[in-house]
Amino acid sequence: MAAPPASADAPRLPPPPAAAGDGPHRPAERSETACEDRSNAESLDRLLPPVGTGRSPRKRTTSQCKSEPPLLRTSKRTIYTAGRPPWYNEHGTQSKEAFAIGLGGGSASGKTTVARMIIEALDVPWVVLLSMDSFYKVLTTQQQEQAAHNNFNFDHPDAFDFDLIVSTLKKLKQGKSVKVPVYDFTTHSRKKDWKTLYGANVIIFEGIMAFADKTLLELLDMKIFVDTDSDIRLVRRLRRDISERGRDIEGVIKQYNKFVKPAFDQYIQPTMRVADIVVPWGSGNTVAIDLIVQHMHSQLEERELSVRAALASAHQCHPLPRTLSVLKSTPQVRGMHTIIRDKETSRDEFIFYSKRLMRLLIEHALSFLPFQDCVVQTPQGQDYAGKCYAGKQITGVSILRAGETMEPALRAVCKDVRIGTILIQTNQLTGEPELHYLRLPKDISDDHVILMDCTVSTGAAAMMAVRVLLDHDVPEDKIFLLSLLMAEMGVHSVAYAFPRVRIITTAVDKRVNDLFRIIPGIGNFGDRYFGTDAAPDGSDEEEGASTS
Repeated sequence: MAAPPASADAPRLPPPPAAAGDGPHRPAERSETACEDRSNAESLDRLLPPVGTGRSPRKRTTSQCKSEPPLLRTSKRTIYTAGRPPWYNEHGTQSKEAFAIGLGGGSASGKTTVARMIIEALDVPWVVLLSMDSFYKVLTTQQQEQAAHNNFNFDHPDAFDFDLIVSTLKKLKQGKSVKVPVYDFTTHSRKKDWKTLYGANVIIFEGIMAFADKTLLELLDMKIFVDTDSDIRLVRRLRRDISERGRDIEGVIKQYNKFVKPAFDQYIQPTMRVADIVVPWGSGNTVAIDLIVQHMHSQLEERELSVRAALASAHQCHPLPRTLSVLKSTPQVRGMHTIIRDKETSRDEFIFYSKRLMRLLIEHALSFLPFQDCVVQTPQGQDYAGKCYAGKQITGVSILRAGETMEPALRAVCKDVRIGTILIQTNQLTGEPELHYLRLPKDISDDHVILMDCTVSTGAAAMMAVRVLLDHDVPEDKIFLLSLLMAEMGVHSVAYAFPRVRIITTAVDKRVNDLFRIIPGIGNFGDRYFGTDAAPDGSDEEEGASTS
């Protein structure tokens, strides 16, 4: 049944100003201009492949997810974005969902190019671009044969897996990680490896049927229809399918006349009436894109959070939680603390005694892992009733950069332990923690996770790291937060938000000063350990790159 005719309810933004000498009825020149626009737009590089070189913890970069690169390169510049700010409140729960934008329009109307132009103009971190093309259904053998002869209708709503689209978009709006299929247009099939995306402040979802499903529409906070002349769309489709997808001109034209054009008239163009904004001329309409970006900035300002200040005033004056375990303060432990807290201690001694404390801390933490009874036979042929680890695997996750110093101690006592990393830094303007990068092992949700950071003051970075693990489906009671030194404020903050996370440390100090430094504290652990210059007041706190 055909959709109802399009209405003019949605505001139609003005087309871009014509160049000198252009008349209102010059279709040939319009097509040529559109091709030039596409040529320029095509120069927008895709996200760079993952960097395999050494990591610099201090570089101000961000990663959209564990499988995506830390920066976006365009034809004009390379964007080094700030990190992702907190997407949860002081209770550890999500405060507001990500802002989702839908981009609809006909095939080759310029939706993806408009999306990338919006991303560049926004210049904000953690923008996820989700393409509907990734969600074509898996074809049967008969359908594969039809597709090979241009006889399968890929422009019909039934060609898309809307259930998967909706579930994926819901999880992204909740800040969770998702796996997105990668579609091969040459073979008309999904590839074996899926792409992983993790959370966002802004989600841009683009596709020809972006507005064709009622449940999907309810997830979109803004709906934009890209309206481009049909002749221009045909020319673009011919160029794309021939050069990028290995099709011949006869097959492209056959498919266009048989499926693409009728589907646009019946299913796509009528969805223009549900759009909030209609953008004529697609990527050439910079005026419309600027207006969209201004509106999005105003929406994002309303979603800003101030978690650190809330932590500083919450959950205080309460008894320390039962989930906290402090290493027994023996004369040996007390002596090592005396050495590493002394500002006159040399760097060599600081590293040596810090490593000794780390080893004791790790061994103490392992006693809280689940064990089960087991019987083994000794070399004398006798049975011994002992204990063995009852979990699947142990994964260590370090909060860079200071937390990385605890990895050797963990490797020394846990054979075949897997290691992940999370980079969190303080925004010098807002004082809030920001997530810049993460790389976690596959199937981490099945593991017991040792989360490592050397000092925790307000608990802001620790909470962000725990929230990342929870978003990757790690059970809360399988997370162990380890730190050499913690402030009572940080202990309360983490325990209140995540009451089943086990907190393990060698000492707890009572106070935090106005700069959120632990008092009496240990100083900037990262700078003392790595021998780097001390950070200026108000930048990174105790643990260097992280902001616990």
